[in-house]
This record gives sequence, structure tokens and C-alpha cells, in this order.
Amino acid sequence: MGGNVPPEPKRIRVLIPDTAENARPNLYVVSDSAKGIADLPERFSAKDRVASWQWTAFAALSVSLVSGLWFSFHPIMQGLYWLCWSIFMANATLRLAAALSSRKTIDSPQLADEHLPVYTVVVALYQEAALAPQLTAVLNALDYPRHKLEILFALEDDDDETLIAFEDHLNLHAHLAHMRVVRVPFADPRTKPRALNYALNRARGDLVAIYDAEDLPAPNQLREAAASFARLPGTVACLQAPLRPVGGEGFIARQFAAEYAVQFDVLLPAMHRAGLTFPLGGTSNHFRAEVLKAIGAWDAHNVTEDADLAYRLARHGYTCGLIDAPTLETPPGDTRTWLPQRTRWIKGHMQTLLVHTRTLHDLPFSAGLGMTLSLGLNVFSAVCYAPFMALVLCQTLLHLLQPGLGGIALPDLVLLICGLGFAQIALHIGARRASLKLSWRDRLGLPVYWGLQSFGALFALYQLVARPFHWDKTEHVPADPTLVPAE
Repeated sequence: MGGNVPPEPKRIRVLIPDTAENARPNLYVVSDSAKGIADLPERFSAKDRVASWQWTAFAALSVSLVSGLWFSFHPIMQGLYWLCWSIFMANATLRLAAALSSRKTIDSPQLADEHLPVYTVVVALYQEAALAPQLTAVLNALDYPRHKLEILFALEDDDDETLIAFEDHLNLHAHLAHMRVVRVPFADPRTKPRALNYALNRARGDLVAIYDAEDLPAPNQLREAAASFARLPGTVACLQAPLRPVGGEGFIARQFAAEYAVQFDVLLPAMHRAGLTFPLGGTSNHFRAEVLKAIGAWDAHNVTEDADLAYRLARHGYTCGLIDAPTLETPPGDTRTWLPQRTRWIKGHMQTLLVHTRTLHDLPFSAGLGMTLSLGLNVFSAVCYAPFMALVLCQTLLHLLQPGLGGIALPDLVLLICGLGFAQIALHIGARRASLKLSWRDRLGLPVYWGLQSFGALFALYQLVARPFHWDKTEHVPADPTLVPAE
């Protein structure tokens, strides 16, 4: 196993009553010699954005490109065209191959209550006072022994409205005694991963799960994850549950749900079966607590701490797996909500690519290839899709207005047919697996949705330079009451 992971400590598993400050009755903790989070090595932190060799390579490439365009414009442009064409076609082919691959599920025998490990659920929240009743009701519906479950709400210390809402709600309901608030002191950077790390240092569980404010996890998700960890080797450090947006009816909400169906029910399962490291989603991740702490937990300076963590786990010799119990969530309802979130995601993927290409000597091939096929292709597509489509449309319009000029070249036509066709196949299979009903409008709107991502990529490039650690807050609204269990 590579990296700076300390040797596995000896565990003394003794259930004792919780006597910590702010603790609630009926909580039990695990006595463990390894409670603290290891320091995150600088080379794995997004705080330092670009390594010297990356600057040198970028400068050399830029000079070579400008010089080549000056002296040999047409050959260089042809080379760039075919490079972009090949990357777009590779992305389309990947979706087709993932869609056509078989999907296997493995049932893990359920563990009896006495054999279940202690579980900690952490939810980092900011300006989410309105979701206190829904979130506590949803997490209270988790099917897990209460004396082996703690739920921590990591709230920023200056977020008075959310603090009051959750503390009052918990104090009013005695049956929520396994839940408590962790106040996160103000500090920079003001990010979700910093709040998660602060709460993790106070977590008591053998296993740790992460949820978001709007999540509606399946009640059996913790039991399935615990059973899977018991069956799998210790090198499997994380399990990802599928995310399924529900309840939205607008264009953005419908396309977001379709995108998630492809991501979590087609691409990630295919990458996992192929033995490639896949990026984690920002929620419904389940970890072995010891491993998570030993590798330095989340990078507080990376705004997609989830994706980064998957590749850091791989560099330390660990892998990630999948479980079947889903998490429902409310999708963004409009472009105003969706665009800042997408900007943050693309910026974070750029950060992760920069971090994990600084040094390559301990990057496993499966992790490097997985990162290229997921984050690399996603960033490239987001940056280039709208300009490419604009060029094709302009050429077509020019040909219609003035026959003999413009038009669509055969390679472009092949790319459009394959790109859209393969994407539709992946979308059809993903929607079927996720039980998502799509209309013909949803399917035809796919290219428009792709084009919108280029605007997110443009803002992401700007923020990567000017505001690298800025966290665009996603606004959440309560879910459909029919989806929320009674408290």
C-alpha cells in the first residue's frame, strides 16, 4: 500500500455510555486509539493550485501552439480538429460501451443487530433552517439500531437561523436523542469539506455516511452498506449509493434527473466493473472511518471534495464500491440554481485534475485512466461543446443561405449522429434502471442542456483563477411532502 497511511492501529471495541459535552443520552461510542485526522500532505491539497512542472508544460505547449499556428496554420488547425474530434468520439463511445455492459448486483446477507458496527451520519449544512423538520424526519426513518447510530449536523457557528432551527427541533423531540448539532467555528476556507472534517473528528462510528440537506436516503441504506463492508475486503474503503433526483418538472430539473440516471446507473457501474476508479458523488458516500481519517479525510480547499477523495483513496491502495439502496433528492429547479452549482462542480473537477497530475509516480493506472475517462472528458466536453455546436450551426446556416459555402463535413456528421445516438442509448438504459420516465421533449432537449454546461465551464475557468476556493451555495427547497416520512 502506497502513500503516508500509518499502520493499522489496534482496536479495542468497548461500548460505553457517551459522556462528551453536548452529548445526548442513549448514545454509545467505540473506544479507539486512532481518533484524530491525519495531516493532509501538501501535494494532495488544492490550496497550491499548479505545480512548477505544470506551469512549465503549459507555457511550452502555449508557445508551441502559437508558433505552429503562425508558421503552419492549416496543418496545426487540422491536428487540433482531429484531436477534438477523437476526444468527442471517445466520450460518445464510452457511453455506448457502458450502456451495453451488463449490470450485476450482489446481495449481501443482512447483519443481525448485535453484529452491526456503530454508524455515524454527518450532514454539513449552511442556511438550511427550513429543512430541519424534513431532514430530521428522513434520517429518523433510517432502519438502524438507535444505540449504534449517531447523526451529526455540522452547522457554521455564525449561521444563527439554522442553529436555532435544528437545536430547537431536536430539543422538542425526545425520540431524536441520537442526533446532535456540531458547531463549526468560523475559519477559511468556508467550504463543506472543512465542516465535514470538523464533525469527523467528533464522530464515534466505525462507519461514516455523508448526506446533504435535501437527501431522502432509502431506510435500508445503512444496513446494506454495513453488510457490504462486512463481506468485502478491508481495501474497499468507500461505498457509493445511487442518487436519483425526483420531484422536478421544469427543463433543468428533468435534464438533471436524466443526467444522474446515466451517471449513477450506467457510467459508474460500468467503470466499477472494469476495475477503474470512479469519482464519488457529493453525498451518500459510506466510509470505513479509520481509513478516512488515516488518509487526511477531505481536502478543505477542493470544492468537489468527493471526486478528489476517490483518487486519493486509490493512491493509498484503497478502492470504492457501489450499493443498490438509492438516495432521492430534490433537483435544482431552474438555471439560476443550477448554474452556480455546475460552475462549482466543473471548477472542482479542474482542481482535482491539477492536484492528481502534480505527481504521477504513485497514481495507479486504474485511477489515472478512470480520472481521464470521467473528470477529463467531462471538463473537456463542458468547455468545448457549445463552441463546437455553434461552429457546426454557423456552417450549416451559411450553406443554406449560400449553397456551395459551409455545410457539414462528413466527420462532423458522423460525430453528431454517433454522439447523440449513443447518448440516447445510454439515457434510455439509465432511465429504465432508475425507473425514470422521460418524454420525447426530455430526450430532444439533451443537446441544449449540454450547451448550457459550457457556460458553467466558462465561469469555472474564471473562478479557478480569481476565486479558487469560493463555494457557490446551492439553494434547496423542501421535498414533496408525500416523499417525507412522518416523524
